[in-house]
Amino acid sequence: MFLSSPIRRPTTLQFRRWLSSTPWFVEREEIQEISHATRVSRAAPVPEDTPKILRDLHSQLIQSPHLEQGKLVVSRAASRELGDPLPLRAPQGRRRRGGTYPGESAFDIPGSLWNWVVFAEVKEGTESKGAIESVARQVRKFLLTAQPPLLLPPNSRRRMQNGWALVDGGDFAVHILSKGIRERYFNES
Repeated sequence: MFLSSPIRRPTTLQFRRWLSSTPWFVEREEIQEISHATRVSRAAPVPEDTPKILRDLHSQLIQSPHLEQGKLVVSRAASRELGDPLPLRAPQGRRRRGGTYPGESAFDIPGSLWNWVVFAEVKEGTESKGAIESVARQVRKFLLTAQPPLLLPPNSRRRMQNGWALVDGGDFAVHILSKGIRERYFNES
């Protein structure tokens, strides 16, 4: 016959470790040191001449769990250098095509469309789980409830599939980006 051994019940310490999310090889002292450490913001400092609404938005975005704090940047928009104009060529043919005069546009004005730009990068792996949409909603809600409230264009109900959302605040733009999009298009910022 089978020899039956008495069933040993785990001790309280073993039971707590079994329920704990920390692995068995991590010492309790290390956990206490980590938990007592103060959380330091790693976000870049905001420039001194930043408008109040952007300072408040920055402090709101630092608290978001979806964003990489070290990648949250508020800066003046970089002005573009205008290139040489295209040589003028008259339109040809019956339909008057092929001319090089493009007309007037906002890009002909030296400077930028916005005076200020905010770059916020979501944590890697969360962009397909709605982090970009969540941060965009948070930014829109903050700007609409600010005093005085900003007039924003209507919200698009489409889901962001490209890893990039833009909220236009008139004088400033808020880019909410995934890591891949930031490396691809905004590598220098």
